[in-house]
Amino acid sequence: MSSVLNYLKLKPSLQSVDYVENKKQFHLYSLLTEQRHPKTWSLSSSIAENTPEGLRMLLSVDEDIVRKVKQLSLNTLYLEQASDAIYRAIRNGKKIYFYGCGSTGRLAKQMESSFWRPFWRGIKTSELWGKLNGKFPENIEDYLIGEMTGADRALISSLEGFEDLLLIGRLQHNDRGIEKGDVVFCVTEGGETSSVIGTIIEALNQYGEMTAEAAEEAARNLYFVYNNPDDLLMPFDRSRTVLENPFITKINLTTGPQSITGSTRMQATTSEIFVLGCVLEEALFKLIKESLDSSELEKIGFRQNTGLKERLESFSEVKYAVDKTISVLSALTDAESETYAKGRFTTYFACDALVTVFVDSTERSPTFRLFPLDTIRDEKRKSWIQVWTEGNNLNEAWHNFLGRDFVGLEKSFYEPAFENEIEDSYLKEVALKSLENAGYDQKDLYDLSFSDWNVKNRGPGKGDLGIVVCIDDEIDMFNNRQSSFRRFAELFRERGGSVGVLKVRMDDKHLTLNDFNADIDIDITLPGCPDPITLRKQIALKMLLNAHSTGIMAKLGRVIGNTMTSLNPSNLKLIGRATYLIMSHVNDTIVQKEWIDRYGESNLLTFEEVNAVLFDSIDYMNLKGPGQTAEVALSIIRLLEALKRKDNVGWEEVQDIHDRQGLEGYLLEHNPSLSASGK
Repeated sequence: MSSVLNYLKLKPSLQSVDYVENKKQFHLYSLLTEQRHPKTWSLSSSIAENTPEGLRMLLSVDEDIVRKVKQLSLNTLYLEQASDAIYRAIRNGKKIYFYGCGSTGRLAKQMESSFWRPFWRGIKTSELWGKLNGKFPENIEDYLIGEMTGADRALISSLEGFEDLLLIGRLQHNDRGIEKGDVVFCVTEGGETSSVIGTIIEALNQYGEMTAEAAEEAARNLYFVYNNPDDLLMPFDRSRTVLENPFITKINLTTGPQSITGSTRMQATTSEIFVLGCVLEEALFKLIKESLDSSELEKIGFRQNTGLKERLESFSEVKYAVDKTISVLSALTDAESETYAKGRFTTYFACDALVTVFVDSTERSPTFRLFPLDTIRDEKRKSWIQVWTEGNNLNEAWHNFLGRDFVGLEKSFYEPAFENEIEDSYLKEVALKSLENAGYDQKDLYDLSFSDWNVKNRGPGKGDLGIVVCIDDEIDMFNNRQSSFRRFAELFRERGGSVGVLKVRMDDKHLTLNDFNADIDIDITLPGCPDPITLRKQIALKMLLNAHSTGIMAKLGRVIGNTMTSLNPSNLKLIGRATYLIMSHVNDTIVQKEWIDRYGESNLLTFEEVNAVLFDSIDYMNLKGPGQTAEVALSIIRLLEALKRKDNVGWEEVQDIHDRQGLEGYLLEHNPSLSASGK
């Protein structure tokens, strides 16, 4: 036992020993996406002093995406190939399957429910359908499937254990009826997610013996999209299996470290949505232009002589439009932060922007250890945030959200494979438990509707914040007093709440709020470039909301420096990330001159030592019950206190220190380099 574990009288648990010795394939701290970005090193202290400066710092990292898409625009070979594959799939009656996990799973849902389905619904209700009817299947909306690990229930929160299984990717692939010849995009920010890799391997296996013809067809139809350099992924067996396979086409979108360490919902997922959205948009253009002339194409947002290169290059204009909002956005970030600090709640309302808004809100929970979305069974609100949309009840709201019926995992299909094929006893137990919460019945627990029931039971109170999000013509709808947008805003105003309005539009849409003075009015105005599937508007909104929600959590002490020290270590990857974050903060502190002068020199802590303390903190939190205090923060304080005192310190005392000082206050006292002026 090391000195720090001796001080703590702590012997590593069997689970910790197993993780350290047998789960090395999930020790991912060497990956580029897990590193700290130098631009945001002092984010938490900077945004505490100056909100606009903190938001500017966060958004500056999106310059890494600008550089990447510029590079891609110079060589679009694989992206053109992917676009042609989608085109051929529709022409040949094949499906397009996007699959991801966590943030990239929500990306897959967005491809279907934000881009594909609304595009075809719009076409079908337009005068142009007369020319297109009969040239596409009547159920064209169903030809693209966006699926994530855990199905639609995982949109709300992750299902523990699933991500770590190659098996579930295979099972979901087959459950959704994906066949040889369908086009499959498997997307993983890190490039190592087991469930995503299981999907692409199963898709490849459908091609059987690799004749020259089968190999060519597989490479045309199977795509693995990821955001880390190949050399950093090669040590991981599951990643290497894909990277070395010549029959899978690889699209590497590496941009660099994330603005918040390891939070791949930021730049990694943004780049993936934008690039794959451009691929999808190009395929739609190729399909539609065969039947419409240039003026008709213009009506639905397509422009002749705009190819994949130009579509990619438009990202820089989107970023510029978002950057221009920083000053007024900071007012919203301050307002929402203050709402939570006062014990009040926020509700967002969106229709066309619903998926983007909902994803940002639900991703706050695991990233910053917040209460998850409330169910209809909860007697009162615990979740700081909720999202509403049009609908008289939860069924209507879910259908408006997804553009189709809710899809769950049928227990009878998945349970036998879980029981018989998962060898690791811990993973089997966790996965079987999660399966209980992944069925079709989960839909009935969550009501997103702007309905009488929600207004009565989850409606606003004095001091609450309501935020309306409008895209293009929805801004004009807001001016109609009978519209859902306006009624939502008036409800908050009548009950003593504040109202923010967030508008996203093209600069040729001269739409304003006529007779409603919002407390905060944000306008993202994009240049009039083609945007037929609303890709650029949704990406602009995503980038803004990511910076906004991260800024809120930094102001509330749930980010230290640029590390998400409140994350929930709920799967094997996150346990490794949590261990690395604890180790980084402790080791960075004990090498500072101020620490050495006060407490003397200490040996740097090892991954094994820190992991033992992390697992002990997980046990402590399980006994204590669910809450919003994270194991990472408590572990950092306990380790530093033990090294200071050269003696044991219990979890209750550590909890008391955390409650009095907060992690940031505690660390700044011992490590001044974390302050805005310290780095």
